[in-house]
Amino acid sequence: MEIVIPRGIEIGHAQDEYTGVTAILAKNGAVAGVDVRGGAPGTRETDLLKTEKTVEKINAVVLAGGSAYGLAASCGVMDYLKENKIGYAMGKKVVPIVSGAVIYDLNDKEYHYPDQKMGYLACQNADREPSFGQVGAGKGATVGKLRGFKYCCKSGIGAYTVKAAGGLVVTAIVVVNAFGDVVDETGKIIAGAKGKDGFIDTEKTLVGGDLGKLLFGTNTTIGCVLTNAKIDKRGANKIASVAHYGLARSIRPVHTDYDGDTLFCMSTAKVPVLNFAILQSAAVLAVENAVRNAVQSGIGYDIQYTDEE
Repeated sequence: MEIVIPRGIEIGHAQDEYTGVTAILAKNGAVAGVDVRGGAPGTRETDLLKTEKTVEKINAVVLAGGSAYGLAASCGVMDYLKENKIGYAMGKKVVPIVSGAVIYDLNDKEYHYPDQKMGYLACQNADREPSFGQVGAGKGATVGKLRGFKYCCKSGIGAYTVKAAGGLVVTAIVVVNAFGDVVDETGKIIAGAKGKDGFIDTEKTLVGGDLGKLLFGTNTTIGCVLTNAKIDKRGANKIASVAHYGLARSIRPVHTDYDGDTLFCMSTAKVPVLNFAILQSAAVLAVENAVRNAVQSGIGYDIQYTDEE
């Protein structure tokens, strides 16, 4: 499957046996937006992405495991960018703008979470073609936790590209650590909470009153929509918002009080948009398919870059 990365954006992973971090770098800056829908998010530098705030571009989005502890990985990304003199010029200093979000994957009896060193390493790995699956922030991801971790499914970080009219490219990078089940285009569960005879259907089980082992804040789906579309900050926020419909198509239930679902948008702003609805539709398609890819093992990716400078 071909994954197209807009030129000017690089992706790097670092992980250990339990958890990891994914750094999405825009060394020349990217127009960005964000939308947080889940009830238990763990985020960094999201307020500055609001349309009325001053900052127009960011230098990185960091996706990490480790719950709130994993936010420390963003400091390593800051260090890397600072050393390479990437960021907003403030006199003789630079200040990189790094946004991020985390999932809860503290599933071992010991604490394992991405630290500053791991965030830095992810940036060092970003000049290589990225892989997807159980790597980076997807290393410790799981789905379908109504009955606890014993009955859930392994997940990971998925990617999907939609090539739209007018030369637009929209690629979703999504870490799926959802409380709910992941479904295919027909609504069939392909990963989720398991019982003796297969998947139990989390949504129907909840509605029926069987609350299982509900653990507040131990889930979350996070990701970033990458595009070459020539949009401003307002447009990037609208894309981040509508992209959540991709989660709604592929995860059931989604945006619960037990999830911290957060989606970013990063744009290199190179290709004119013929009609904004094209971009919106492409973002939804990219996210819903990236979610499914995150839980499907054995997917082969052919990484390409767009040609525009």
